[in-house]
Amino acid sequence: MTDLPSHARVVVIGGGAVGCSVLYHLARRGWRDCVLLEMDELTSGSTWHAAGNCPNFSGSWGIMKLQRYSTRLYARLAEETGYPINYHVTGAVRLAQDRERMDEFRHVTAMARHQGIDFAMLTPAEIKQRYPFIELHDLEGGQWDPLDGDIDPAQLTQALARGARNAGTRIVRFCRVTGLAQRPDGSWRVSTSQGEIVAEIVVNAAGYRAAEIGAMVGRRIPCVAMSHQYLVTADIPELAARTEKLPLLRDPLDSYYLRQEGKGLLLGPYEWKATAHWPDGVPERFAFQLFPDDVERLERHIELACGRVPILGSVGIKKVINGPIPYTPDGNPLIGPAPGLRNMFEACVFSFGIVQAGGAGKTLADWVIDGEPEWDLWSLDPRRFTAHVTPTYTRTKAIELYQREYAIGFPFEERPAGRPAKTSSLHGELAVRGALFGARNGWERAVWFPRDAAEAKLQDALTLRRPPFTAAIARECRAVAGAIGLVELPGFSRFRVSGAGAAAALDRLIAGRLPSPGRVGLAYVLGARGGVLTEFTITRLAADSFWLLSASSGEWHDRDLLAQNVAGPGVRIDEETAAYTTLVVAGPGSRALLARVTNADLSSAAFPWLSWRPIAIGGETVAALRVNYVGELGWELHVTMAQAPAVLARLRAAGGELGLADVGIYAVDSLRLEKGYRSWKQDLTTEYSALAAGLDRFVRLDKPDFPGRAALLAEAARGGPADRLVPLLVDDVGADAPVTASVLDGGMPVGIVTSGGWGHRLGRSLALAYVRAELATPGRELAIDIYGTRTRATVTTEPLYDPANARLKA
Repeated sequence: MTDLPSHARVVVIGGGAVGCSVLYHLARRGWRDCVLLEMDELTSGSTWHAAGNCPNFSGSWGIMKLQRYSTRLYARLAEETGYPINYHVTGAVRLAQDRERMDEFRHVTAMARHQGIDFAMLTPAEIKQRYPFIELHDLEGGQWDPLDGDIDPAQLTQALARGARNAGTRIVRFCRVTGLAQRPDGSWRVSTSQGEIVAEIVVNAAGYRAAEIGAMVGRRIPCVAMSHQYLVTADIPELAARTEKLPLLRDPLDSYYLRQEGKGLLLGPYEWKATAHWPDGVPERFAFQLFPDDVERLERHIELACGRVPILGSVGIKKVINGPIPYTPDGNPLIGPAPGLRNMFEACVFSFGIVQAGGAGKTLADWVIDGEPEWDLWSLDPRRFTAHVTPTYTRTKAIELYQREYAIGFPFEERPAGRPAKTSSLHGELAVRGALFGARNGWERAVWFPRDAAEAKLQDALTLRRPPFTAAIARECRAVAGAIGLVELPGFSRFRVSGAGAAAALDRLIAGRLPSPGRVGLAYVLGARGGVLTEFTITRLAADSFWLLSASSGEWHDRDLLAQNVAGPGVRIDEETAAYTTLVVAGPGSRALLARVTNADLSSAAFPWLSWRPIAIGGETVAALRVNYVGELGWELHVTMAQAPAVLARLRAAGGELGLADVGIYAVDSLRLEKGYRSWKQDLTTEYSALAAGLDRFVRLDKPDFPGRAALLAEAARGGPADRLVPLLVDDVGADAPVTASVLDGGMPVGIVTSGGWGHRLGRSLALAYVRAELATPGRELAIDIYGTRTRATVTTEPLYDPANARLKA
């Protein structure tokens, strides 16, 4: 006799901590007709052998919020559900052996305090006070998280399961999913070892088996199982004599965590000899199993840890755990809609699933029920990975990531593994000219152009502060401002929307007005709460034909958005991302340059700002748009990959004596910041409304309806948004404001930086930040915490550079 019902509103596949958290949170939201299916017993995948550490620390604003939600939930869960949980909140010390790590800790400490977590910076002496068995050699200082600790993963999972069951949901164990098929009404027929069940919505929470479930629906999930080992020592007399547990200890440079386990210590290194398993798939019956011990590859880390905490080496090893931990290419899990599929969600491939399970369950439940989560977690969205993310790529990047598990996320670091994945037809020519590249959604883009090999080596000097090649970026910015800059931007997400119903469908979707034929305009799609889902540059090619361009990283996000909201009778959508590249020609000499290669009338009367024309360059007809992201007179030339080499050759031949210079995207980011141009998923997110983001001129509240309109009207009725995006002039302290730096007023957090950098045309440090609306007045002096230094930042008006747009419209 089977426990399997015939129907459920939601079926969750996978009974680890994350799957049970999803079920628990659905139940808390009142969705009780939900079923969890587990192929074995609960926790039988990675959960049962996980170390169970629960840090709040993260360099990501959103991930920190997610993890803090988890730790708050875990603190009350045992009492709420009546299931006992061993949860030890011991606090944690992180060690810094260099200035860059201290900068990272200062930044994360400010983030944590902004979120209500009382992180603190520590001197070496203060570290010794908190951790008396430590040796202090080579330490600059450290960081304290008072709410870090460890939890029993199995008990956590069972408590979540009990809470879900108590609310009326069902859990069916020893029920392996064997097939998935979508029905005409969008629901799913789920085939299992116990029969079939129809689900309106399916959630893939299958951990390191997530790819198996994905393959059933044609979805290639980026997942590789990495071997992670930790060892537990015999009892240590010094610990047996203590009445309080030691705090958790992490040494990022030497790449390990160390915590008290009973009367011994538990050491977990992330070693350079990272080991990936199962290239051909997970063994069918691998549950509650481990890999053979392989302690030899940990020897260097054990030596370093014993040197730091000598009592670790005073006793023998009692136990070694070597189990599979799933990794994506960037080490972050997949939480959100499955790309290209309806009514299918993913909450899987967690490398830190215990601490993230609580927040992941909340986020996924919000997404299923409300259509969008409370927090913008794009860095966890499954749609961030696109077609170039093959199993080989995933494996290569996962190994690179595991080797650098505690590495600092330097803003100008371009890691090499898995590259190049996608290149334009100009990549080779730019490489010959000395370009250094970075990957954006897999596409290789030139980041800057060193003059020689010696200057190129500056790229390797990683820092959180202003990079050593700043003078080279300034040189490229001067070329754009004083002559002509040439930028190649392959990989824009590009969609052609056409047909008799195209205009009406797009008009219903966007918050503003469509451009008229021959014109170009920015358009925004909003969520139900009025936040920005995406930004399109829309070129109206004809009355019934449109080109939509958006951020490179948003390719699958925007593909699905259009498929779900625009596709239908009388509308055709063609994706053209890989077919084109874009050549940006910008600067006061750009018109003179183009006049040498085309007979088109380039005057402002014939070719005004925010318009497009087909123009002939040599024997090629290309789409020229009089727009750009750098704030100068200029055009974007949209050319097919086949056309690009010939067009570029003509531009170079004509531009030499006019001062034509190659420019990379690092310079572009500086130039756009001076104009206040927003960056998607950095300055524009779903957490701030379009009005808060200063997009009022792109929103038409007099339109009869569009997604988010009701929320914006309600916000306006309340007197406007609580926060507003403002430009800030920042005092120069040798470092620019990092993303997510806290904005302060009288020492209290009142805002958050979304973009920061040096404006080379203005010669000033600049930032964009959301601040409380009452403080968003020009001339208001605030402060930004820049790596522990409170730095004066003055609210000003935008755009800072060329405020009348005279140069753009020249």
